[in-house]
Amino acid sequence: MKNINPSHDWDLIIKGKTSLFDVRFKDLWHYRDLLLLFVKRDFVSFYKQTVLGPLWFFIQPIFTTIVFSFVFGKLAGIGTDGIPQYLFFLSGITAWAYFSDCLTKTSTVFRDNVNIFGKVYFPRLIMPLSIIVSNLVRFAVQLLLLLIMMGYFYINPVEGTSFSFSKGIFLFPVIVLLMALLGLGIGLIITAITTKYKDLTFLVTFGVQLMMYGTTVIYPLSEVPIEYRKFIELNPMTGIIEAFRYAFLGKGEFTFWSIGYSTCVTLVLLTLGILIFNKTEKNFVDTI
Repeated sequence: MKNINPSHDWDLIIKGKTSLFDVRFKDLWHYRDLLLLFVKRDFVSFYKQTVLGPLWFFIQPIFTTIVFSFVFGKLAGIGTDGIPQYLFFLSGITAWAYFSDCLTKTSTVFRDNVNIFGKVYFPRLIMPLSIIVSNLVRFAVQLLLLLIMMGYFYINPVEGTSFSFSKGIFLFPVIVLLMALLGLGIGLIITAITTKYKDLTFLVTFGVQLMMYGTTVIYPLSEVPIEYRKFIELNPMTGIIEAFRYAFLGKGEFTFWSIGYSTCVTLVLLTLGILIFNKTEKNFVDTI
């Protein structure tokens, strides 16, 4: 039997017990190739057996925008801050879809990948991070659709409406990052809890839909009565959606206070999510 030199620099050391704060972010960089493989797997597997394939990236937001414009714009008569209705709803749908996809898909990471997690070692955070990155592809396509629609309404303006890019466009990378990290943080918390309380899985989709109505996706913040506005502003996605609309359409209740509040809530939830996820990943196979 060979003696093992404890001073040797090993590439990987797996310990049975680790600290709650031992997240090992360096391992994420070492396994970056695996991250890209998971991203490719998610994209190919989701659309491999569909007839229209990636065209669903366009079809879903287009039909949702048409329905929202008819129900909330025509029937309910909800104002759009002087923005063409299709642009107003499409901008909200584009931002919300990326956040909600990150949240819902991350919230089932442990359940969906229990077989992989139980057989081979790799940093478990790679899996939810791959979801965040793969959803960026869909977000980019829908953002392209939004830009095309903006070009159409610029050439064919609707009377009584106006829109334009604002200086907030320089905050666009920050806005996307906040949407991704907020969805990731909440999703990590939920997936950790559902290893013991599986009923929560059935509430996620329903809860995300309710959360959308508490966010300025289908109505501008200016249309919310004063007595209820503070409750809508407590939703961290409200500041993000408003900043997104302000960046691309030049309209919205954007303030540095609101985006600062959303940033603080996002960082708190992300930190809690990573810590809870890190603790749960060590023994979730025995409970799920």
